[in-house]
Amino acid sequence: MLIGDVFSLMSEQKDFFINLTLEHLQISLIAIVFAIIVGLILGIIVSEYQRNKWILSIINFVYTIPSIALFGFLIPFTGIGDISAIIALIVYALLPMVRGTHSGIVNIDKNIIEAAKGMGSTKFQILYKIKLPLALPHIMSSIRTMVVMTIALTGIAAFIGAGGLGVAIYRGITTNNIVMTLAGSILIAALAIIVDFLLSQIEKLTKYDEPHRRFLHKYNLINKKTVIGVLLIIICILAANQFLTTSEENTINIATKPMTEQYIIGAMLEELIESESDLNVDLTTGVGGGTSNIQPGMLKGDFDLYPEYTGTGWMEVLKEDGIYNESLFNDLQSKYNDEYDFSWVGMYGFDDTYGIAVTKEVADKYNLSTYSDLASVSNELKFGAEYDFYEREDGYDALCEEYGFNFKSTTDLDIGLKYNAIKENKIDVMNVFTTDGQLNDPNIVVLKDDKEFYPSYLCANVVRNEVLEEHPELKNILLKLEGAISAEDMSRMNYEVEIEKKEPKDVAHEFLVLKGLV
Repeated sequence: MLIGDVFSLMSEQKDFFINLTLEHLQISLIAIVFAIIVGLILGIIVSEYQRNKWILSIINFVYTIPSIALFGFLIPFTGIGDISAIIALIVYALLPMVRGTHSGIVNIDKNIIEAAKGMGSTKFQILYKIKLPLALPHIMSSIRTMVVMTIALTGIAAFIGAGGLGVAIYRGITTNNIVMTLAGSILIAALAIIVDFLLSQIEKLTKYDEPHRRFLHKYNLINKKTVIGVLLIIICILAANQFLTTSEENTINIATKPMTEQYIIGAMLEELIESESDLNVDLTTGVGGGTSNIQPGMLKGDFDLYPEYTGTGWMEVLKEDGIYNESLFNDLQSKYNDEYDFSWVGMYGFDDTYGIAVTKEVADKYNLSTYSDLASVSNELKFGAEYDFYEREDGYDALCEEYGFNFKSTTDLDIGLKYNAIKENKIDVMNVFTTDGQLNDPNIVVLKDDKEFYPSYLCANVVRNEVLEEHPELKNILLKLEGAISAEDMSRMNYEVEIEKKEPKDVAHEFLVLKGLV
Protein backbone atom coordinates (compact mmCIF):
# COMPACT_ATOMS: atom_id res chain seq x y z
CA MET A 1 0.00 0.00 0.00
CA LEU A 2 2.70 2.46 1.07
CA ILE A 3 4.97 1.54 -1.86
CA GLY A 4 2.00 1.98 -4.18
CA ASP A 5 1.46 5.47 -2.76
CA VAL A 6 5.13 6.26 -3.38
CA PHE A 7 5.01 5.31 -7.04
CA SER A 8 1.68 7.08 -7.44
CA LEU A 9 3.24 10.27 -6.04
CA MET A 10 6.24 9.90 -8.37
CA SER A 11 3.87 9.56 -11.31
CA GLU A 12 1.73 12.54 -10.31
CA GLN A 13 4.75 14.76 -9.74
CA LYS A 14 7.13 13.29 -12.27
CA ASP A 15 8.46 16.68 -13.38
CA PHE A 16 9.32 17.56 -9.78
CA PHE A 17 11.18 14.30 -9.20
CA ILE A 18 12.90 14.33 -12.60
CA ASN A 19 14.25 17.82 -11.91
CA LEU A 20 15.43 16.80 -8.43
CA THR A 21 17.11 13.69 -9.87
CA LEU A 22 18.95 15.74 -12.49
CA GLU A 23 20.04 18.24 -9.85
CA HIS A 24 21.20 15.35 -7.65
CA LEU A 25 23.24 13.87 -10.48
CA GLN A 26 24.76 17.23 -11.40
CA ILE A 27 25.90 18.01 -7.85
CA SER A 28 27.21 14.46 -7.37
CA LEU A 29 29.01 14.33 -10.74
CA ILE A 30 30.80 17.63 -10.25
CA ALA A 31 32.01 16.54 -6.81
CA ILE A 32 33.04 13.11 -8.12
CA VAL A 33 35.08 14.48 -11.04
CA PHE A 34 36.99 16.90 -8.85
CA ALA A 35 37.47 14.28 -6.12
CA ILE A 36 38.94 11.81 -8.64
CA ILE A 37 41.37 14.37 -10.04
CA VAL A 38 42.47 15.80 -6.68
CA GLY A 39 42.44 12.39 -4.98
CA LEU A 40 44.65 10.81 -7.66
CA ILE A 41 47.15 13.65 -7.48
CA LEU A 42 47.34 13.56 -3.68
CA GLY A 43 47.50 9.76 -3.64
CA ILE A 44 50.44 9.79 -6.05
CA ILE A 45 52.23 12.50 -4.06
CA VAL A 46 51.85 10.54 -0.82
CA SER A 47 52.97 7.31 -2.48
CA GLU A 48 55.96 8.71 -4.34
CA TYR A 49 57.18 10.94 -1.53
CA GLN A 50 56.74 9.22 1.83
CA ARG A 51 57.53 12.41 3.73
CA ASN A 52 54.10 13.67 2.62
CA LYS A 53 52.16 11.11 4.67
CA TRP A 54 50.91 14.02 6.76
CA ILE A 55 48.46 14.61 3.91
CA LEU A 56 46.73 11.35 4.80
CA SER A 57 46.55 12.38 8.45
CA ILE A 58 44.86 15.68 7.56
CA ILE A 59 42.37 13.96 5.23
CA ASN A 60 41.60 11.40 7.93
CA PHE A 61 40.96 14.19 10.43
CA VAL A 62 38.71 16.22 8.10
CA TYR A 63 36.73 13.06 7.32
CA THR A 64 35.74 12.81 10.99
CA ILE A 65 34.08 16.25 10.98
CA PRO A 66 30.27 15.85 10.94
CA SER A 67 28.76 16.99 7.65
CA ILE A 68 26.45 19.51 9.33
CA ALA A 69 29.44 21.11 11.07
CA LEU A 70 31.36 21.26 7.80
CA PHE A 71 28.41 22.93 6.07
CA GLY A 72 28.23 25.45 8.90
CA PHE A 73 31.93 26.22 8.47
CA LEU A 74 31.64 26.68 4.69
CA ILE A 75 28.51 28.87 4.60
CA PRO A 76 30.23 32.13 5.71
CA PHE A 77 32.78 31.70 2.90
CA THR A 78 30.91 30.10 0.01
CA GLY A 79 27.30 30.84 0.95
CA ILE A 80 24.15 28.76 0.71
CA GLY A 81 23.55 26.36 -2.15
CA ASP A 82 25.37 24.08 -4.56
CA ILE A 83 28.92 25.41 -4.15
CA SER A 84 29.10 24.69 -0.42
CA ALA A 85 27.51 21.29 -0.97
CA ILE A 86 29.97 20.37 -3.73
CA ILE A 87 33.00 21.45 -1.68
CA ALA A 88 31.81 19.38 1.29
CA LEU A 89 31.20 16.35 -0.92
CA ILE A 90 34.67 16.65 -2.45
CA VAL A 91 36.23 16.80 1.02
CA TYR A 92 34.46 13.60 2.11
CA ALA A 93 35.23 11.83 -1.19
CA LEU A 94 38.98 12.45 -0.92
CA LEU A 95 39.68 9.86 1.77
CA PRO A 96 38.76 6.71 -0.23
CA MET A 97 40.41 8.14 -3.35
CA VAL A 98 43.72 9.03 -1.70
CA ARG A 99 43.82 5.80 0.30
CA GLY A 100 42.98 3.64 -2.72
CA THR A 101 45.59 5.29 -4.92
CA HIS A 102 48.24 5.12 -2.19
CA SER A 103 47.45 1.49 -1.32
CA GLY A 104 47.44 0.40 -4.95
CA ILE A 105 50.84 1.96 -5.69
CA VAL A 106 52.77 1.03 -2.54
CA ASN A 107 51.68 -2.63 -2.71
CA ILE A 108 53.10 -3.24 -6.19
CA ASP A 109 55.76 -5.97 -6.28
CA LYS A 110 59.10 -4.25 -5.71
CA ASN A 111 60.80 -6.65 -8.15
CA ILE A 112 58.74 -5.22 -11.00
CA ILE A 113 59.84 -1.69 -10.12
CA GLU A 114 63.49 -2.76 -9.85
CA ALA A 115 63.29 -4.47 -13.23
CA ALA A 116 61.90 -1.33 -14.82
CA LYS A 117 64.68 0.76 -13.29
CA GLY A 118 67.25 -1.73 -14.57
CA MET A 119 65.88 -1.30 -18.10
CA GLY A 120 66.49 2.44 -17.83
CA SER A 121 62.91 3.66 -17.30
CA THR A 122 62.56 7.13 -15.85
CA LYS A 123 60.59 7.75 -12.66
CA PHE A 124 57.71 9.23 -14.65
CA GLN A 125 57.68 6.26 -17.07
CA ILE A 126 57.56 3.83 -14.14
CA LEU A 127 54.65 5.75 -12.63
CA TYR A 128 52.70 6.17 -15.87
CA LYS A 129 53.38 2.81 -17.57
CA ILE A 130 53.75 0.44 -14.62
CA LYS A 131 52.51 1.73 -11.27
CA LEU A 132 49.22 3.32 -12.32
CA PRO A 133 48.13 0.43 -14.60
CA LEU A 134 48.93 -2.11 -11.89
CA ALA A 135 47.24 0.02 -9.22
CA LEU A 136 44.16 0.55 -11.40
CA PRO A 137 42.05 -2.20 -9.77
CA HIS A 138 42.60 -0.61 -6.35
CA ILE A 139 41.86 2.84 -7.73
CA MET A 140 38.68 1.71 -9.50
CA SER A 141 37.48 -0.04 -6.36
CA SER A 142 38.01 3.21 -4.44
CA ILE A 143 36.21 5.23 -7.12
CA ARG A 144 33.29 2.83 -6.96
CA THR A 145 33.04 3.17 -3.18
CA MET A 146 33.47 6.93 -3.32
CA VAL A 147 30.85 7.45 -6.04
CA VAL A 148 28.16 5.45 -4.23
CA MET A 149 28.97 7.25 -0.98
CA THR A 150 28.81 10.66 -2.68
CA ILE A 151 25.45 9.97 -4.32
CA ALA A 152 24.03 8.97 -0.95
CA LEU A 153 25.61 11.90 0.91
CA THR A 154 24.34 14.42 -1.65
CA GLY A 155 20.93 13.98 -0.07
CA ILE A 156 22.01 16.11 2.88
CA ALA A 157 22.81 19.02 0.54
CA ALA A 158 19.18 20.11 0.81
CA PHE A 159 19.91 21.20 4.37
CA ILE A 160 21.81 24.22 3.04
CA GLY A 161 19.53 25.08 0.16
CA ALA A 162 21.20 23.00 -2.56
CA GLY A 163 19.09 20.92 -4.92
CA GLY A 164 18.81 17.19 -5.33
CA LEU A 165 16.58 14.46 -3.99
CA GLY A 166 17.30 15.49 -0.41
CA VAL A 167 14.75 18.26 -1.04
CA ALA A 168 12.00 15.62 -1.25
CA ILE A 169 13.25 13.85 1.88
CA TYR A 170 13.55 17.04 3.90
CA ARG A 171 10.18 18.35 2.72
CA GLY A 172 8.55 15.04 3.59
CA ILE A 173 9.99 15.08 7.12
CA THR A 174 8.99 18.70 7.67
CA THR A 175 5.42 18.30 6.40
CA ASN A 176 4.83 14.90 8.05
CA ASN A 177 4.59 13.26 4.60
CA ILE A 178 6.22 9.84 4.81
CA VAL A 179 5.34 9.08 1.18
CA MET A 180 7.39 12.07 -0.02
CA THR A 181 10.28 11.08 2.25
CA LEU A 182 10.24 7.49 0.96
CA ALA A 183 10.06 8.65 -2.66
CA GLY A 184 13.22 10.73 -2.30
CA SER A 185 14.99 7.94 -0.40
CA ILE A 186 14.07 5.26 -2.94
CA LEU A 187 15.28 7.37 -5.85
CA ILE A 188 18.63 8.04 -4.15
CA ALA A 189 19.02 4.32 -3.42
CA ALA A 190 18.10 3.48 -7.04
CA LEU A 191 20.69 5.93 -8.38
CA ALA A 192 23.37 4.49 -6.10
CA ILE A 193 22.56 0.89 -7.11
CA ILE A 194 22.52 1.67 -10.84
CA VAL A 195 25.80 3.58 -10.73
CA ASP A 196 27.40 0.89 -8.55
CA PHE A 197 26.42 -1.77 -11.10
CA LEU A 198 27.84 0.22 -14.02
CA LEU A 199 31.08 0.86 -12.17
CA SER A 200 31.35 -2.81 -11.19
CA GLN A 201 31.39 -3.69 -14.91
CA ILE A 202 34.08 -1.11 -15.57
CA GLU A 203 36.04 -2.36 -12.56
CA LYS A 204 36.19 -5.84 -14.08
CA LEU A 205 38.02 -4.41 -17.10
CA THR A 206 40.75 -2.98 -14.89
CA LYS A 207 41.83 -6.36 -13.52
CA TYR A 208 45.22 -6.79 -15.02
CA ASP A 209 45.19 -10.57 -15.60
CA GLU A 210 45.91 -12.12 -18.98
CA PRO A 211 42.34 -12.29 -20.39
CA HIS A 212 41.67 -8.65 -19.48
CA ARG A 213 45.08 -7.59 -20.76
CA ARG A 214 44.28 -9.12 -24.18
CA PHE A 215 40.81 -7.53 -24.18
CA LEU A 216 42.15 -4.08 -23.36
CA HIS A 217 44.92 -4.42 -25.91
CA LYS A 218 42.59 -5.67 -28.64
CA TYR A 219 40.13 -2.78 -28.32
CA ASN A 220 42.75 -0.26 -27.17
CA LEU A 221 40.49 0.86 -24.30
CA ILE A 222 43.15 2.21 -21.95
CA ASN A 223 45.09 4.98 -23.62
CA LYS A 224 45.54 8.72 -23.40
CA LYS A 225 42.99 9.46 -26.11
CA THR A 226 40.31 7.41 -24.34
CA VAL A 227 40.96 9.06 -20.98
CA ILE A 228 41.01 12.55 -22.50
CA GLY A 229 37.85 11.78 -24.48
CA VAL A 230 35.95 10.59 -21.41
CA LEU A 231 37.02 13.68 -19.44
CA LEU A 232 35.97 16.00 -22.28
CA ILE A 233 32.56 14.32 -22.51
CA ILE A 234 32.02 14.75 -18.75
CA ILE A 235 33.13 18.39 -18.89
CA CYS A 236 30.82 19.09 -21.86
CA ILE A 237 27.86 17.50 -20.06
CA LEU A 238 28.49 19.57 -16.94
CA ALA A 239 29.03 22.76 -18.93
CA ALA A 240 25.89 22.23 -20.99
CA ASN A 241 23.80 21.49 -17.93
CA GLN A 242 25.19 24.53 -16.13
CA PHE A 243 24.44 26.71 -19.16
CA LEU A 244 20.89 25.41 -19.39
CA THR A 245 20.23 25.92 -15.70
CA THR A 246 21.79 29.37 -15.40
CA SER A 247 19.41 31.81 -13.73
CA GLU A 248 17.30 33.81 -16.13
CA GLU A 249 17.40 37.58 -16.16
CA ASN A 250 15.05 39.40 -13.80
CA THR A 251 14.99 36.48 -11.40
CA ILE A 252 13.94 36.93 -7.77
CA ASN A 253 15.63 34.42 -5.49
CA ILE A 254 13.33 33.48 -2.61
CA ALA A 255 14.24 31.30 0.38
CA THR A 256 11.96 29.68 2.94
CA LYS A 257 12.57 27.99 6.27
CA PRO A 258 11.91 24.25 6.83
CA MET A 259 8.33 24.78 8.04
CA THR A 260 5.07 23.79 6.40
CA GLU A 261 3.66 27.32 6.43
CA GLN A 262 6.82 28.65 4.79
CA TYR A 263 6.53 26.10 1.99
CA ILE A 264 2.99 27.41 1.44
CA ILE A 265 3.99 31.08 1.61
CA GLY A 266 6.92 30.45 -0.74
CA ALA A 267 4.55 28.88 -3.27
CA MET A 268 2.19 31.88 -2.92
CA LEU A 269 5.01 34.33 -3.54
CA GLU A 270 6.24 32.41 -6.57
CA GLU A 271 2.80 32.24 -8.20
CA LEU A 272 1.83 35.82 -7.36
CA ILE A 273 5.10 37.40 -8.52
CA GLU A 274 5.21 35.46 -11.79
CA SER A 275 1.53 36.11 -12.55
CA GLU A 276 1.66 39.84 -11.71
CA SER A 277 4.98 40.75 -13.38
CA ASP A 278 7.61 39.75 -15.92
CA LEU A 279 9.85 38.57 -13.10
CA ASN A 280 10.93 34.95 -12.71
CA VAL A 281 11.21 33.27 -9.32
CA ASP A 282 13.88 30.84 -8.17
CA LEU A 283 12.43 29.32 -5.00
CA THR A 284 14.73 27.56 -2.52
CA THR A 285 12.51 25.79 -0.01
CA GLY A 286 13.25 24.44 3.44
CA VAL A 287 16.72 25.86 4.05
CA GLY A 288 18.08 23.96 7.07
CA GLY A 289 18.84 26.09 10.11
CA GLY A 290 16.26 28.68 9.03
CA THR A 291 17.28 32.24 9.82
CA SER A 292 20.83 31.28 10.81
CA ASN A 293 21.56 30.06 7.28
CA ILE A 294 19.22 32.28 5.24
CA GLN A 295 20.49 35.58 6.72
CA PRO A 296 24.09 34.97 5.48
CA GLY A 297 22.61 34.07 2.09
CA MET A 298 20.72 37.38 2.04
CA LEU A 299 23.89 39.30 2.91
CA LYS A 300 25.83 37.59 0.10
CA GLY A 301 23.03 38.21 -2.40
CA ASP A 302 22.23 34.50 -2.84
CA PHE A 303 18.66 35.28 -1.77
CA ASP A 304 16.60 38.40 -2.43
CA LEU A 305 13.74 37.93 0.03
CA TYR A 306 12.32 35.47 2.52
CA PRO A 307 9.40 35.27 4.98
CA GLU A 308 10.54 36.12 8.50
CA TYR A 309 9.00 36.72 11.91
CA THR A 310 9.37 40.01 13.76
CA GLY A 311 10.40 38.49 17.09
CA THR A 312 13.00 36.32 15.39
CA GLY A 313 14.41 39.27 13.49
CA TRP A 314 14.69 41.34 16.67
CA MET A 315 16.34 38.72 18.85
CA GLU A 316 18.13 36.33 16.48
CA VAL A 317 19.29 38.67 13.72
CA LEU A 318 19.70 42.02 15.49
CA LYS A 319 20.69 40.32 18.76
CA GLU A 320 18.70 42.88 20.75
CA ASP A 321 18.18 42.35 24.46
CA GLY A 322 14.73 41.90 25.88
CA ILE A 323 11.54 40.37 24.54
CA TYR A 324 10.09 41.88 21.34
CA ASN A 325 6.64 43.40 21.01
CA GLU A 326 5.08 45.13 18.01
CA SER A 327 5.57 48.62 19.49
CA LEU A 328 9.24 48.08 18.53
CA PHE A 329 8.48 47.48 14.85
CA ASN A 330 9.67 50.92 13.67
CA ASP A 331 12.97 50.32 15.49
CA LEU A 332 13.16 46.88 13.88
CA GLN A 333 12.60 48.34 10.41
CA SER A 334 15.12 51.13 10.97
CA LYS A 335 17.84 48.82 12.29
CA TYR A 336 17.40 46.37 9.41
CA ASN A 337 17.67 49.25 6.95
CA ASP A 338 20.76 50.77 8.60
CA GLU A 339 22.66 47.57 9.40
CA TYR A 340 21.79 45.32 6.46
CA ASP A 341 20.08 47.51 3.84
CA PHE A 342 16.99 45.27 4.12
CA SER A 343 13.31 46.22 4.48
CA TRP A 344 10.27 44.52 6.00
CA VAL A 345 7.51 44.55 3.36
CA GLY A 346 4.02 43.02 3.46
CA MET A 347 2.82 41.92 6.92
CA TYR A 348 0.77 38.80 6.24
CA GLY A 349 -1.52 39.29 9.24
CA PHE A 350 -0.92 36.18 11.33
CA ASP A 351 1.10 35.82 14.51
CA ASP A 352 2.98 32.53 14.73
CA THR A 353 4.41 32.59 18.21
CA TYR A 354 5.76 29.76 20.33
CA GLY A 355 3.68 27.58 22.60
CA ILE A 356 4.19 24.58 24.86
CA ALA A 357 2.17 21.42 24.27
CA VAL A 358 1.70 18.03 25.92
CA THR A 359 -0.41 15.01 25.10
CA LYS A 360 -3.93 14.85 26.50
CA GLU A 361 -2.81 11.85 28.56
CA VAL A 362 -0.06 13.88 30.25
CA ALA A 363 -2.35 16.89 30.73
CA ASP A 364 -5.02 14.73 32.40
CA LYS A 365 -2.52 12.78 34.50
CA TYR A 366 -0.91 15.90 36.01
CA ASN A 367 -3.93 18.24 35.71
CA LEU A 368 -2.06 20.68 33.44
CA SER A 369 -3.57 23.76 31.84
CA THR A 370 -0.87 26.44 32.21
CA TYR A 371 2.91 26.72 32.06
CA SER A 372 2.95 27.29 35.81
CA ASP A 373 1.13 23.98 36.32
CA LEU A 374 3.81 22.31 34.19
CA ALA A 375 6.63 23.80 36.26
CA SER A 376 5.60 21.85 39.37
CA VAL A 377 5.97 18.47 37.62
CA SER A 378 8.61 19.28 34.99
CA ASN A 379 11.27 17.19 36.74
CA GLU A 380 9.25 14.08 35.85
CA LEU A 381 8.90 14.92 32.14
CA LYS A 382 11.05 14.82 29.00
CA PHE A 383 11.21 17.95 26.81
CA GLY A 384 11.85 18.07 23.05
CA ALA A 385 12.42 20.96 20.63
CA GLU A 386 14.17 21.80 17.37
CA TYR A 387 17.88 22.56 17.57
CA ASP A 388 17.83 26.36 17.49
CA PHE A 389 15.23 26.62 20.26
CA TYR A 390 17.95 25.80 22.78
CA GLU A 391 20.08 28.71 21.54
CA ARG A 392 17.47 31.44 21.16
CA GLU A 393 17.26 34.51 23.40
CA ASP A 394 13.62 33.61 24.02
CA GLY A 395 14.26 29.87 23.92
CA TYR A 396 14.77 27.04 26.38
CA ASP A 397 17.01 28.70 29.00
CA ALA A 398 14.95 31.89 29.21
CA LEU A 399 11.72 29.89 29.39
CA CYS A 400 13.07 27.69 32.20
CA GLU A 401 14.27 30.73 34.11
CA GLU A 402 10.92 32.49 33.80
CA TYR A 403 8.79 29.53 34.87
CA GLY A 404 11.25 27.48 36.93
CA PHE A 405 11.18 24.47 34.62
CA ASN A 406 13.59 21.65 35.46
CA PHE A 407 12.87 18.90 32.96
CA LYS A 408 14.02 15.33 33.48
CA SER A 409 15.83 15.39 30.10
CA THR A 410 15.90 17.30 26.81
CA THR A 411 16.02 16.08 23.21
CA ASP A 412 17.02 17.90 20.02
CA LEU A 413 14.61 17.08 17.19
CA ASP A 414 14.07 18.18 13.63
CA ILE A 415 11.10 20.49 13.39
CA GLY A 416 9.13 17.89 11.42
CA LEU A 417 9.66 15.07 13.93
CA LYS A 418 8.40 16.60 17.17
CA TYR A 419 4.80 15.47 16.78
CA ASN A 420 5.84 11.91 15.97
CA ALA A 421 8.14 11.91 18.99
CA ILE A 422 5.43 13.03 21.43
CA LYS A 423 2.87 10.59 20.00
CA GLU A 424 5.40 7.74 20.44
CA ASN A 425 6.12 8.89 24.03
CA LYS A 426 9.77 9.64 23.22
CA ILE A 427 9.13 13.04 24.80
CA ASP A 428 6.37 14.35 27.08
CA VAL A 429 6.53 18.09 26.39
CA MET A 430 7.42 20.03 23.23
CA ASN A 431 7.51 23.54 21.93
CA VAL A 432 5.07 24.27 19.09
CA PHE A 433 4.16 27.07 16.73
CA THR A 434 0.67 28.38 17.28
CA THR A 435 -0.26 27.95 13.60
CA ASP A 436 0.86 24.29 13.41
CA GLY A 437 -1.65 22.24 11.46
CA GLN A 438 -1.16 19.23 13.71
CA LEU A 439 -2.46 21.18 16.71
CA ASN A 440 -5.91 20.24 15.40
CA ASP A 441 -5.22 16.76 16.79
CA PRO A 442 -7.48 16.39 19.90
CA ASN A 443 -4.73 14.38 21.61
CA ILE A 444 -2.44 17.44 21.67
CA VAL A 445 -3.07 20.06 24.38
CA VAL A 446 -1.50 23.53 24.15
CA LEU A 447 -0.90 24.99 27.60
CA LYS A 448 -1.61 28.62 28.47
CA ASP A 449 1.35 31.01 28.69
CA ASP A 450 -0.03 32.50 31.92
CA LYS A 451 2.90 34.94 32.36
CA GLU A 452 2.72 36.03 28.70
CA PHE A 453 6.37 35.19 28.21
CA TYR A 454 6.44 34.76 24.45
CA PRO A 455 6.76 37.82 22.22
CA SER A 456 4.93 38.65 19.02
CA TYR A 457 5.99 36.84 15.87
CA LEU A 458 4.13 38.55 13.05
CA CYS A 459 5.16 37.19 9.67
CA ALA A 460 6.34 39.47 6.85
CA ASN A 461 8.87 39.53 4.02
CA VAL A 462 12.45 40.67 4.50
CA VAL A 463 13.70 42.06 1.18
CA ARG A 464 17.04 43.45 0.05
CA ASN A 465 16.61 47.18 -0.73
CA GLU A 466 18.78 46.78 -3.82
CA VAL A 467 16.17 44.41 -5.25
CA LEU A 468 13.29 46.77 -4.43
CA GLU A 469 15.11 49.60 -6.20
CA GLU A 470 15.84 47.46 -9.24
CA HIS A 471 12.30 46.03 -9.39
CA PRO A 472 9.93 48.64 -7.87
CA GLU A 473 6.90 46.60 -8.99
CA LEU A 474 7.88 43.91 -6.48
CA LYS A 475 6.82 45.99 -3.47
CA ASN A 476 3.28 46.45 -4.77
CA ILE A 477 3.00 42.72 -5.42
CA LEU A 478 4.12 41.86 -1.89
CA LEU A 479 1.66 44.35 -0.43
CA LYS A 480 -1.20 42.42 -2.06
CA LEU A 481 -0.79 39.88 0.75
CA GLU A 482 -0.77 42.56 3.47
CA GLY A 483 -3.18 41.38 6.21
CA ALA A 484 -4.54 38.66 3.94
CA ILE A 485 -3.74 35.63 6.10
CA SER A 486 -5.19 35.16 9.58
CA ALA A 487 -3.80 32.71 12.14
CA GLU A 488 -6.85 30.51 11.48
CA ASP A 489 -6.16 30.61 7.72
CA MET A 490 -2.55 29.60 8.23
CA SER A 491 -3.39 26.82 10.65
CA ARG A 492 -6.00 25.45 8.25
CA MET A 493 -3.59 25.49 5.32
CA ASN A 494 -0.90 23.79 7.42
CA TYR A 495 -3.45 21.13 8.35
CA GLU A 496 -4.29 20.52 4.70
CA VAL A 497 -0.62 19.86 3.93
CA GLU A 498 0.39 17.95 7.07
CA ILE A 499 -2.74 15.88 7.67
CA GLU A 500 -4.67 15.82 4.39
CA LYS A 501 -1.38 15.43 2.45
CA LYS A 502 -2.09 18.15 -0.09
CA GLU A 503 0.82 19.75 -1.91
CA PRO A 504 1.88 23.21 -0.57
CA LYS A 505 1.69 24.58 -4.12
CA ASP A 506 -1.94 23.44 -4.51
CA VAL A 507 -2.95 24.80 -1.09
CA ALA A 508 -1.28 28.13 -1.90
CA HIS A 509 -3.04 28.37 -5.27
CA GLU A 510 -6.46 27.62 -3.75
CA PHE A 511 -5.97 30.37 -1.18
CA LEU A 512 -4.89 32.94 -3.78
CA VAL A 513 -7.94 32.09 -5.88
CA LEU A 514 -10.19 32.36 -2.80
CA LYS A 515 -8.80 35.83 -2.09
CA GLY A 516 -9.17 36.87 -5.74
CA LEU A 517 -5.43 37.48 -6.12
CA VAL A 518 -4.98 35.21 -9.15
